[in-house]
Amino acid sequence: MKFDLDAVFVEHGCAGSALATRILGALARDVPVTHVADSDTREATRPAPGAPDPFGAGKRRLVIARRKTPFLAPCPAGSSEFACCGYLVLTLASNCPMDCSYCFLQEFLADNPSFQVYANFADSFDELDRLAANARGRIFRVGTGDLADSLAFDSITSISRDLIDFFASRENLTLELKTKTDEIENLLAMDPRGRVLVSWTLSPDAVYRSSEHLAAPPSARIAAARAVLDAGYRVAFHFDPLIAYPGAERDYILLIDELLDVVPPKQISFVSMGGLRMTPGLRGAARSRFPGDPMLCGEDVLASDGRFRTFTPLRLSLYRTLADRFRKAGAEIPSYLCMEPASVHESVFGAPPVRPAIIGKRLARG
Repeated sequence: MKFDLDAVFVEHGCAGSALATRILGALARDVPVTHVADSDTREATRPAPGAPDPFGAGKRRLVIARRKTPFLAPCPAGSSEFACCGYLVLTLASNCPMDCSYCFLQEFLADNPSFQVYANFADSFDELDRLAANARGRIFRVGTGDLADSLAFDSITSISRDLIDFFASRENLTLELKTKTDEIENLLAMDPRGRVLVSWTLSPDAVYRSSEHLAAPPSARIAAARAVLDAGYRVAFHFDPLIAYPGAERDYILLIDELLDVVPPKQISFVSMGGLRMTPGLRGAARSRFPGDPMLCGEDVLASDGRFRTFTPLRLSLYRTLADRFRKAGAEIPSYLCMEPASVHESVFGAPPVRPAIIGKRLARG
């Protein structure tokens, strides 16, 4: 396992589950394991009392529990306000052992920061089959990388194997595993049959060193992408958040050049971009936890959606710089902007965005 844990809590009803058995069998012997009553699970997920950094401490506590609400939902970033990519989110875990200074989970999970993984994750397969049965002829892209990195704890959960086995036999479902790690060992042992996409969030070295604590270096993520591509997976890349710091445009171009030297442009399924954006609550939490990170102190303004966003001319300049570089890559790479209005999309790409169902189908099947 590549991430340390201080404690593990197992809900009584999950003690004999396949997932709990896998995790407990893979843990180091010195990690304390506590079994808790189902009614006490909520307490195990709360911030550790007295910790100087309750959110950071929560990331080092793993809770194995049963999810009592649906697993499948539309991407929470989608709305009538923004151009949408038609992404569906499958929540199989909550929180992330990495600690990126800009991460929205610092606000969203402030009251329950322990890393949670759901022992009944296989119940999500029934939800997916119902979705497919009720929408015959449509193709859906479903990802697990919203409230948790898709692969960060995969060495002890092996959930990726179950997911790949399921999606490989569903013609109208595409799985997206989104990560900042290079933890791909389980993937290389499986046959995705063309129905699994692995995507990496990429940032220049300056952002990685300053802001992406415990994540794999960008070069390691790119190497991992090449390895899974050679193993039969599709790959994609997210440049999100784009951060406008001195020298950013040069650094992002160098990063893209490094990527295209390793992964042929024609084999990139898509690229997404999104500017740094923070609610006032997230901005305060991030700056409090990471007071020395210059990436959190750029030129931003409070936008109409209630988020602090990079000053529009700076943001548009970065978008256009990256879009132009990919446009010159020698192959048409589908690209979209995350959480931006249609007007920004048109300003960057020269055309309005297509409808969510259409772009969702394009991204799902490439």
